[in-house]
Amino acid sequence: MTENLRPHEPETEFLGKSMYKLLAAMFPICRSLTGDGVRESLRIIQEIIPNLKVVEVATGEVAFDWKVPREWNISEAYIETMNGVRVIDFKNNNLHVVGYSDQIDAIVSREDLAKHIYTLKNRPQAIPYVTSYYERNWGFCTTVEQLQQLTDDRYHVVIRSTLTEGYLTYAEMILPGKSSDEILLSTYVCHPSMANNELSGPSVVTYLADWLSHSEDRYFTYRIVFIPETIGSIVYLSRNLEPMKRHTKAGFVVTCAGDNRAYSFLPSRLGSTLADRVSLHVMQHEIEEFTKYSYLERGSDERQYCSPGVDLPVVSIMRSKYDTYPEYHTSDDNLDLVTEDGLLGTYILLKRSIQLLEVNGPYVSTVLCEPQMGSRGIYPTLSTSDSAIDTWPMMNVLAYCDGDHDLIEIAEIMNCYAIDLIPIVQLLLSHNLIRHVTETVQDRKKMSE
Repeated sequence: MTENLRPHEPETEFLGKSMYKLLAAMFPICRSLTGDGVRESLRIIQEIIPNLKVVEVATGEVAFDWKVPREWNISEAYIETMNGVRVIDFKNNNLHVVGYSDQIDAIVSREDLAKHIYTLKNRPQAIPYVTSYYERNWGFCTTVEQLQQLTDDRYHVVIRSTLTEGYLTYAEMILPGKSSDEILLSTYVCHPSMANNELSGPSVVTYLADWLSHSEDRYFTYRIVFIPETIGSIVYLSRNLEPMKRHTKAGFVVTCAGDNRAYSFLPSRLGSTLADRVSLHVMQHEIEEFTKYSYLERGSDERQYCSPGVDLPVVSIMRSKYDTYPEYHTSDDNLDLVTEDGLLGTYILLKRSIQLLEVNGPYVSTVLCEPQMGSRGIYPTLSTSDSAIDTWPMMNVLAYCDGDHDLIEIAEIMNCYAIDLIPIVQLLLSHNLIRHVTETVQDRKKMSE
């Protein structure tokens, strides 16, 4: 829970409320792999990050082993009695319709209708989330009780949808830094009204993008993408793979970021990338406990980013991981499940990870032996036991600025949190006592708060 986070600058209430407000604004929208619901959601996000660029990819475009599907939109769907009483209505909950359902307007027997209705026996009060993206079908999703109430012999079934040549829509923002090396933030906008599984990720990423866009001293370039899950990441990689392979130093798939129960970590395929090391270091120092999953338990866009031949260093920092909490892929994943506090907790962990990435890396001392610190005014002129204690962390950092140890390694040798060493690194940089081994300029500042 967020209250277990180490105390930091008070970025608390306002951000939590803002992320929840954004999530709530997008919650009623019916999204899918394609269609107007995705566009509407991205327009709302653009109100906060107006530099977000929307890209349309035409139906049929080839992306590796896949093709962009036809565009699906829906305006109305219901089941009504022969007396005109609507017993199931898409307007009440957009999970009531199977995603990508064909249009239908027909009188259907109760027996035939039952073949097209989906429920959850283990969660009878919830509406399940069901899709049929790549095979023509139609269907409705209901609670078990709603199904049991369908006792008439015949019903009027209507789905007003279109499946046409159109576009897959995604959005990206590239924030240039001093370096062409990149950090990836990826989230998805393709599920209908589910709060934690769908909208917590875009809400957290939107406000991370807002923070990054106002940070004036970025070292890394940031690639921030809002895509449909699976097909979206495949399409995006097919268009951007070569520069991403050259430049991506760490990446995060952001999903299931909003409940208040747990923290979870899903590693990259190899489990030893910079993204893995930074995330685990931050989580171990920021929160009391979290569950570390295996890559064998993957299920989101890390499947594409980490796949053989792509091999990007991408991980996930989450709250309750997808497919592990009881409300997952049901109507119970609603606005009551996510909290301001839950969203804020994920935001802080990701922000800390980015801040650490910005300053991490091998540093090398610019002088041989210990430098004369007193002459620079950064070491007490009187030697006492207290002064030694106060300056020992700085001297320990210097002792490992050998060009071989990055800041995380130094912190782990010192058994401390690398974030707490940033002021020391800044101080040593400002006095030209160390330099980053990959830079020509010595003073590499951390990101603005």
